[in-house]
Amino acid sequence: MNSKRMLLLVLFAFSLMLVERYFRNHQVEELRLSDWFHPRKRPDVITKTDWLAPIVWEGTFDRQVLEKHYRRRNITVGLAVFATGRFAEEYLRLFLHSANKHFMTGYRVIFYIMVDAFLQLPDIQPKRWWLEGSLVYMKSLGEHITSHIQDEVDFLFSMAVNQVFQNEFGVETLGPLVAQLHAWWYFRNTKNFPYERRPTSAASIPFGQGDFYYGSLMVGGTPRNILDFIEEYLNGVIHDIKNGLNSTYEKHLNKYFYLNKPTKLLSPEYSWDLAFSPPPQIQYVKVAHDSHRKL
Repeated sequence: MNSKRMLLLVLFAFSLMLVERYFRNHQVEELRLSDWFHPRKRPDVITKTDWLAPIVWEGTFDRQVLEKHYRRRNITVGLAVFATGRFAEEYLRLFLHSANKHFMTGYRVIFYIMVDAFLQLPDIQPKRWWLEGSLVYMKSLGEHITSHIQDEVDFLFSMAVNQVFQNEFGVETLGPLVAQLHAWWYFRNTKNFPYERRPTSAASIPFGQGDFYYGSLMVGGTPRNILDFIEEYLNGVIHDIKNGLNSTYEKHLNKYFYLNKPTKLLSPEYSWDLAFSPPPQIQYVKVAHDSHRKL
């Protein structure tokens, strides 16, 4: 057998191995919602959306089933945080210490820590509207996702630094596009949600429309889906600037999730505001923040 034919056989065998691995991994990814999600265990809260996405509350998920599934997938999870402002160092220390203890324990985690120090460099003169913190952070995160993050992690969370993990933040939170229900507005009348109502804004949601009000302290999903959101957000800001408008990051986020339904929603337990006493529905605070403390 000549060397050329031997090489072809080796390449063919290698190709078969890759195909077999693909189908094996594809089979691993098949996890039915009913395998791990048990909404009837929490009749006191909303556990499914109109588009049948799960709303994850303590008691609704089977962690053992999820752990088995994701360990077979051998996943890596990214956690991006933007440290800016007067108390950034203090917040970042608490955030990272608690994340090391509670965020995706037992799995490979990559932290992406971004700071705004570059804004102080004398040779950089960004446009005035880029000086708003969320814009700077999202633009930077999008660039990092494109350049390397999308090749390093299977799932990515972007979180505000002024939060502290208090209990397990595990694989029950993973999904293609994950939204966080707002701790305050979840318990309020939907007619009063503070959506952007100006029709000329890219973030506008007309009166009488909208599903939930989502908090801006966390967004998660696959790197590709996070990048899609970032691109839409930045385009929306540019549109508003041209029209003399200045809507907030949170309102643009709500507009995106109104048009692009999240595949999983996290209950207010995953971002509880310490300024409010938790109602009976909040059985287990996973992540806490204090809206009275500012960056």
